[in-house]
Amino acid sequence: MTGISQVAYQVMWNRLISVVEEQAQALVRTAFSTSVREAGDLSAGVYNEAGQMLAQAVTGTPGHVNAMADAVGHFIRRIGRETMAEGDVYITNDPWEGTGHLHDITIVTPSFRNGVLIGFFACTAHIVDIGGRGFGADANSVYEEGLYIPIMRLFDRGAVDDTLIRIIRGNVREPDQLVGDIYALATCNEIGHRRLIDMMDEFDLTDLSGVSDFVLTNSRKATLERINALTPGTADGQMRIDGFSNPVDLRVKLTIEKDRILSDWKGTSGLDKKGINVPLVYTKAYACYALKCAIAPEIPNNAASLAPFEITAPKDSIVNAVHPAPVALRHVIGHMVPDTVYDALDKLLPDLVPAEGAGCLCNFQVSLRPRTDAPAPEDARRSEVLTFNSGGSGARPMLDGMNATAFPSGVMTMPVEATEQVGPVIIWRKELRPDSGGAGKTRGGLGQYMDVGAREGHEFDISAMFDRVDHPARGRRGGQNGGATKIGRSDGVAMQGKGKQFVPHGCHVEMSFPGGAGYGDPADRDRADIARDLAGGYISAEYASEFHGFSAQQIADIQARATKGEVF
Repeated sequence: MTGISQVAYQVMWNRLISVVEEQAQALVRTAFSTSVREAGDLSAGVYNEAGQMLAQAVTGTPGHVNAMADAVGHFIRRIGRETMAEGDVYITNDPWEGTGHLHDITIVTPSFRNGVLIGFFACTAHIVDIGGRGFGADANSVYEEGLYIPIMRLFDRGAVDDTLIRIIRGNVREPDQLVGDIYALATCNEIGHRRLIDMMDEFDLTDLSGVSDFVLTNSRKATLERINALTPGTADGQMRIDGFSNPVDLRVKLTIEKDRILSDWKGTSGLDKKGINVPLVYTKAYACYALKCAIAPEIPNNAASLAPFEITAPKDSIVNAVHPAPVALRHVIGHMVPDTVYDALDKLLPDLVPAEGAGCLCNFQVSLRPRTDAPAPEDARRSEVLTFNSGGSGARPMLDGMNATAFPSGVMTMPVEATEQVGPVIIWRKELRPDSGGAGKTRGGLGQYMDVGAREGHEFDISAMFDRVDHPARGRRGGQNGGATKIGRSDGVAMQGKGKQFVPHGCHVEMSFPGGAGYGDPADRDRADIARDLAGGYISAEYASEFHGFSAQQIADIQARATKGEVF
């Protein structure tokens, strides 16, 4: 087919996005782990023959897909293009050539048409266990964090590497889940390949060179137009967060200039002794995501639309950790990168970016076992249960923050029913946390209360992965801070925000997840919005009085109307 029109290429571009979205949804439907099925902690993408990302699925996380954008190049270099064959499938969980830690499995499949290599499909999923110390911040090096799988063949011309599968099964706590997820990843790539071939048949394409050039050329042009429409300038951003045993300072210098935006992380804290360090690939993923959201949100993600955002960081800083630094909880720091970028961007482009939010996911993993302080019932069993949860996002210049919504990751909160189904865990409480959203002209999103325990006859370790305990989300332009994280045992024993901690039989853990910060002066908030918040239970009478000056009589009138069922 010759003389393909621009309209036809645009249709093909849209089709590619649909192809990878179907690829991602196939993974959601077939994955074994709740982190994939329920939370959507995954990514999927299609690449040209050179390994450049052409399209990513809408379903998935920026940390995965933006990091995975660089991964295929590593696979081509390690495997060797000349050795690739139909039926091959490749695998890794390399933190520095994948997506940042050992708990993400990346699968890459070469796509052939009529015996010629035309491109690649790749996907990533977070898995529940990879052995080692388990998912948490406790390790002192990456060697302790689990099984390392270098870039290698999972399938060689259609034949699975049974030795690799046996090694994986022998080193993890949940072998059926993990191996099931690996096969699901490989299968979703195959589905993407089939849909791509269908498209190429329909448009009579022999390769992807034409559509690739169209996608990348137009994406780069559109992104540069957005950047060059901005006023050039430089500004600094900073954020202090909890860290593990000592606070961490994130610092960035943001420079807008012709054809690019530079993010330089010089001055950021050095490596931590524990597993909260971030490989540069993950820092790049979230710094690029923050800038794209603010400047060019409507341009689809691909290699060309990401290229003008240049990220640098000093080696052995906490945002550029190199091997063998422990990196299991790289998301705890990495998810704070966008709000640090926005602290700088707000000085260059006022009234555009939101206030700070909870940032990192409020994750925890529960390692359950039969009680050891007394005889356990016969049906007591060992189990690993991972659950993803969210605090509130920051208030936006014209809109309130979103309650219990993960920004920047976009990972969904896991339903209680799905969590309790995979192991002997009980979620005693899960509800929105009133007053946790910072006051402002627009209010921060609410965090959550969550209490977790074990079924009768079990004790457990909980691996906490929280931040914002000592450093809550900061308000912007006069807005108030969001609520801080709290964690403790039901018997009154204090607990740390990070690390594996023991919970004896009969106890449960009580958690308060952080709220997003407010934007603008609380005195400027619309009175009707305050009344709606009070009637809906988002804020208390004390909050309405302290931050918005409502009198006792005004509060009583609103509460009386709410009791009558009036709509605000």
